Amino acid sequence: MAVTNSERSWGWVSRIIHWGTAGVLLWTMGLGIYMTNVVTDPFEQFPLFQTHKSWGFTVFILALLRVVWLLFSPKRPELPEGSPWYERLGSKASHALLYLFIFLMPLSGWVMSAASPLQDLLGIENMVFGLFAMPDPWVPGVEWVEKVAKQVHFFSGLALFAVLILHVAAALKHHFINRDDILKRMTYGR
Repeated sequence: MAVTNSERSWGWVSRIIHWGTAGVLLWTMGLGIYMTNVVTDPFEQFPLFQTHKSWGFTVFILALLRVVWLLFSPKRPELPEGSPWYERLGSKASHALLYLFIFLMPLSGWVMSAASPLQDLLGIENMVFGLFAMPDPWVPGVEWVEKVAKQVHFFSGLALFAVLILHVAAALKHHFINRDDILKRMTYGR
């Protein structure tokens, strides 16, 4: 398997970034659902929120790496010859939406936290794995910015989940029904 992408297959760097992003994103989304819907004690929630923020930062860095890598290895495998126009359009649209939401989720989460007046009142920094603090341009906090960012974070999370389901379903359809190499290009093939 090649390091870089080709017209026939994704290179190993793209595969690592793809599956790493998928794993971290699903973990972070699951943690977000758990910490806001299952855990009710604020003292138990606090470390979970800090962990969620750290992994959200990781998603953002992986998204940046993905875009930078695509600039260095711009070739991409296309859908098989004879694929209907709606599959080609759906593939391009779903990938564009995945990129949008993979950036929008961590950015809106950061804005929501950074703009929180309560966070500033309590002197809470947005720490990344306890190593460094993310910037906080909204000191002492702006409640309306926090509220807008919270809505963006929530609804982009729902949309991202829906697009992820379509993405996985399309890959499985190609593998099991069409019996082409779409899924193999991003897993173990070529």
